[in-house]
Amino acid sequence: MLIDCLQPAIHQLLHYRYKNMTDLKSLENEAFKLVELATKAGADHCDVVVASGESLSVSVREGKIENSERSDGDGRYLRVFCGKRVASVSANQSNNLPALAERAVAMAKVSPEDIFQGLADKDRIFKADNMGSELAKLDLYDDFQPNAKELESRALDAEAAGLGVAGVSKSFGAGAAHSTNGFVLATSDGFTGSYMKSGFSISAMMVAGEGTGMERDYEFDTSVHIADLKDASEIGRLAGERTVKRTNPKQVKSGKLPIVFEPRISSSLLGTLAGAINGSSIARKTSFLCNRMNEKIANDTITIIDDPHIVRRSGSRLFDGEGVQTSMANLVGDGILNQWILDSATARELGLETNGRATRSGSGTSPSTTNCYIKAGSRSPDEMIGEIKNGLYVTETIGHGINMVTGDYSKGISGYWIENGEITHPVAEITVAGNLNEMFLNMTPASDLEFKYSTNAPTLLIEGMVVGGK
Repeated sequence: MLIDCLQPAIHQLLHYRYKNMTDLKSLENEAFKLVELATKAGADHCDVVVASGESLSVSVREGKIENSERSDGDGRYLRVFCGKRVASVSANQSNNLPALAERAVAMAKVSPEDIFQGLADKDRIFKADNMGSELAKLDLYDDFQPNAKELESRALDAEAAGLGVAGVSKSFGAGAAHSTNGFVLATSDGFTGSYMKSGFSISAMMVAGEGTGMERDYEFDTSVHIADLKDASEIGRLAGERTVKRTNPKQVKSGKLPIVFEPRISSSLLGTLAGAINGSSIARKTSFLCNRMNEKIANDTITIIDDPHIVRRSGSRLFDGEGVQTSMANLVGDGILNQWILDSATARELGLETNGRATRSGSGTSPSTTNCYIKAGSRSPDEMIGEIKNGLYVTETIGHGINMVTGDYSKGISGYWIENGEITHPVAEITVAGNLNEMFLNMTPASDLEFKYSTNAPTLLIEGMVVGGK
């Protein structure tokens, strides 16, 4: 029986560090059972994802608990293939798996054909003989599980530190959270893989000023391990300091200026570029970078890497949502576009091969990055700013003014005026505009890259953007 063939592959995967958490063994057994049931019901091929997670979050405001939320959820996602016909179903309960499998096959048999759908090629699948030890190296699970009281204490510490900053008038709230997620993937081709991930976060938002002169800003941090999370008091202090610096902003005159984006905004620009080279966007022809493969799309100083094997990072994984073995991808090298972000279906549609970027999206897959970053440049942010006579340092963008088909970019911003190489007064009620094609060609990275999240970029300087002010 198929389930008997799959069973030996899982023994070394189980509980290499897992304690007091979702029972992976139980999840895997459900996945194997669904694979077998779907095959018996008439599916030519199928894959199954069984996921389970739990989270706990506490938010406080003005020294009191504002919200405390615990959630537990699990899901079973079955995708079946009958020839080139595909159907996907999902369920939260496991008490009628035979009916779920039969419904999926019945749906597939009456669905229109999709010539690009199917399981990943067998020769691209991750080999599970050393999966347990390789997972341990990625270190994606911390068995520390804080209770509600501990999270409350962290949130209160963050808020108190923010309120302790001179000039802060009140708190907009602070919060702390923890989550644990288990994931199992099994296919009718014999692949099985499973892992657990943990997550911790803390945030704070403060207010300064009064009436129409009020300003607010925030600070946050997330990590896979609690030891890597910033201290709650530091988060609160940084939120307070950022907020106070924003008080009494001024407008500036319209013109064409160099713009410096701080890392949290730079990361969103990187996310925009990642969306533009996503295989789904290319196949739908909804990207301004269609037909630009192997062409220069960015400054020579821009290299963009997607690395799924960075230790203790939320985007890390040994295999993607189809079981394909992952590896580092040089998406953009010295300004040249090298690769699209692909899963198997979009790769087939584009006449290419997947690069292991499939992410489960409900019962199906879609391409996405893992740990994506722009490589650091040679100059520090201070050196960059020191060479600017007049410009803007952007700390917040407002709105969704990006046309992914044309590349047109226009957003409201807040930040600071740069004058004679120095950051001076805060600015607000300003827009910056340009076209992403030109923006990336005129972009220079600073040296302050930090690996904190799944998308990371250093401070970025973009020359010659249009500024709309007074």
